[in-house]
Amino acid sequence: MTKFHGAFFLILCLFSSTFAVATPAVWTVNSRAEVLRGDARGVSIDDTGTISLAPRLDEVFRTDQPYIWSSVTDTNGNVYLGTGGEGRVYRVDSGGKGTLFSDLNELNVSALAIGRAGEIFAATSPDGKVYRLDASGTASVYFDPKQKYIWSLASLPDGSLAVGTGDTGRIYRVRSAGAAPEASLLFDTSETNIISLAVDRSGNLYAGTDPGGLVIRFGADAKPFGVIDSPLREIHELAVGTDGSVYALALSEATVSAPKPPPDAGATDNKPVSIGRPEPGQSAPAKSRYDLSAAKSAVYRILPDGGSDIIWASGTVAGFSIYPQQTGGGVLIGTSDKGRIYSATNDGRETLVLQSDAGQISTIRADGRNLIVTSSNQGVLYRLGGDPVAEGTYESSVLDAKAAATWGRIWWRSGGNVQIETRSGNTEKPNETWSSWSPASSAGQSGQVKSPKARFLQWRAVLRNSPARTYLGEVNIAFLSQNIAPEVLSIQVLPTGVGLVPNPPVQIDPNIELSGLDPATFGLPSAAVQPRRVYQRAARSLQWTAEDRNGDKLVYDVLYREVSETNFRPLRQDIDETFVTIDGQSLADGQYVFKIIARDTPSNPAGTALAGERVTDPIDIDNTAPGVSIATSGGGQVVFSAVDRASYITRAEYSINGGEWRTVYPDDGISDSPNETYTVLIPAATGEYSVTLRVFDVNGNAGNARAVLRR
Repeated sequence: MTKFHGAFFLILCLFSSTFAVATPAVWTVNSRAEVLRGDARGVSIDDTGTISLAPRLDEVFRTDQPYIWSSVTDTNGNVYLGTGGEGRVYRVDSGGKGTLFSDLNELNVSALAIGRAGEIFAATSPDGKVYRLDASGTASVYFDPKQKYIWSLASLPDGSLAVGTGDTGRIYRVRSAGAAPEASLLFDTSETNIISLAVDRSGNLYAGTDPGGLVIRFGADAKPFGVIDSPLREIHELAVGTDGSVYALALSEATVSAPKPPPDAGATDNKPVSIGRPEPGQSAPAKSRYDLSAAKSAVYRILPDGGSDIIWASGTVAGFSIYPQQTGGGVLIGTSDKGRIYSATNDGRETLVLQSDAGQISTIRADGRNLIVTSSNQGVLYRLGGDPVAEGTYESSVLDAKAAATWGRIWWRSGGNVQIETRSGNTEKPNETWSSWSPASSAGQSGQVKSPKARFLQWRAVLRNSPARTYLGEVNIAFLSQNIAPEVLSIQVLPTGVGLVPNPPVQIDPNIELSGLDPATFGLPSAAVQPRRVYQRAARSLQWTAEDRNGDKLVYDVLYREVSETNFRPLRQDIDETFVTIDGQSLADGQYVFKIIARDTPSNPAGTALAGERVTDPIDIDNTAPGVSIATSGGGQVVFSAVDRASYITRAEYSINGGEWRTVYPDDGISDSPNETYTVLIPAATGEYSVTLRVFDVNGNAGNARAVLRR
């Protein structure tokens, strides 16, 4: 970390000890990624993860509509809101009084613009039209392009109005000419929708498209020039910065579904009100902001000289509005991520400015004194002030200790007036069954967690304004989980004759083990090295897998009994390998059951250690070779009789005069019983023949017999 207060990150360190002492774990939150998974109410989170008091966000006016799609402000500080649901335009004066300004015929007011004379232009969808609203709110159709959608409007320097449409992706220029405005086609694109329009300080018109994600610039000669071809689908909004830069908000296929409002409903749009987020504790691999392969949204900065850069991108957050910062460069980004507003600088630093109760931040504008913010679901107008709130709270993500845990000390780094509280429960999500919030009994910046023993824990910080700067940095909580018995998950029984030999272990510095650190931290394998398989006569080998939910070090006992017996006898004890090879000749022929016991005694004090076990199915131990005898011989054949008293015969082969072994089937056609008869035919030529039969049982034991006869 480059700053003392650090950034927030989740580290669950479950240390195992070689001294048979259960070591407490420490939940350390010091990375920004983890803090953003919590709930921020009245607090900001900067690019290092430090929590501080947020600027004020005051509700000014609540419409009776579910969506606010567009907003503009005039020179008198009046705010005009274009809504969805019933196609209404509201006016809110500088004192915060809101009234219905105009009720239009269509379902959605998708764009607003202010003309040179101060008149309001309102674009509607579906079956879009452009209306001109006079000072009293009286509406008249200004332009009807006979298009399904009108997505965007922009007032041009010459007083004309640029109109961006959908389904055919056209841009029109409409000029006032007495009672009948004159409209001309500025450009007919190959795109489906012209989603956004903006005019820079030089009078250039910029258009953002869907589904190609293009930004097109039109100069004084009205000729198009492509400046951005984004891999994301839609250029949702364009905004001009104080330095002449143009910022473009791009949305991905997963975020949009153009066309936006369906033709038969006003209550839906392409703008979702919530998006999926990673679960607490999960961290996606870090990616460059220039890699948009999995991005939901991104912000481009187009420089006056035509160059461009990506200043912000996110694979989890869907941005739906932008506003250029008036000082320092960069933009504010309104999102559907818990109704949050982020700040992104031109060099890519991101700050969570605040989190609201809104489902989605639809627009961000300036009214001459403050920033105004609108939301959808429900449609509400807010004023964003410069002064911080008097009090804010932050609730962390939830810690899962995997078992009922005893909570220890909590300590943190902060400045100003900060109070830390905790609560615990045994449900994954906090509800009415959890304990109440309890302040940490503290002396300075540490104390004892007073929440009851439980599986889950959450902490909350209450920040209050004070003469000193109020902020919160790193938070740590020590806990000791209740011991959970290890489990033997499976046992594999290898065929007879397969032995297991340990491979040389990876040499690990003993100081690493003593420290309790995971060897993987040093690039060393944390799992045991798997054994080699070798041939070993009569061997029976067992290999198993085991798990300990506490991460404790395990040792194993291997026991056995004959099937007809009741009690198990120890075969191996206190081994740390997960395999064993048994010399089958050390046990009498019969069926045996083996038990594997896993114990966590190396990591727990006496009296608290636990064990888990698993038993095999019956396993045959067979060291007795099949008996082979000559039943009859003569007449050009030898008949052999084979008997196995411990298992059954699986195959046989014969050799004549020491020649190669050849497979022979029993007289009944298949080798599958303890008693089999085999007939071997000898060549028709005259001479003396030595015939040997070799018989194998299921455990690989072999017996043979030889017959000599003449023809």
